[in-house]
Amino acid sequence: MRLTLHTDYALRTLLYIGARPTVRVSIREIAEAYGISENHLVKVVHRLGQGRFITTVRGRGGGLTLGRPAQDIGVGEVVRFTEDDMMLVDCEGRATGSRACVLSPSCRLRGVLGEALSAFLAVLDRYTLADLLQPADLARLFPELAEPPSNNIEKN
Repeated sequence: MRLTLHTDYALRTLLYIGARPTVRVSIREIAEAYGISENHLVKVVHRLGQGRFITTVRGRGGGLTLGRPAQDIGVGEVVRFTEDDMMLVDCEGRATGSRACVLSPSCRLRGVLGEALSAFLAVLDRYTLADLLQPADLARLFPELAEPPSNNIEKN
């Protein structure tokens, strides 16, 4: 199974935002930290906002924060939400517009692959974003995470 770049960026974005829980971060900041396309990241952030994984605030002093506590964001949930198609093989030929595989009527591979996908997702479901966040490790990778925040989120 190979996750799409969209899902990869979504997970990285959540890790970056989760490592700075007291500040709003910008798309530009995340893109620069990872060396990835800001334009592509805009689409990822939009999708994460739709799923309520993050909260976005526009304008001066705006930015991105987690939409809920890191311990409430399941890795499997994020992967399911950001992946458009979890199909491992295209037995019916839908993706390519071709005909169905001739083995389809009696093939057992589809069941085995379905079981493998379920196991893959079951492992991801055991972890939350909080399980992946090790602030000390992330601060070594991203020096800006160790700096004092410049745009504090006001607590009411």
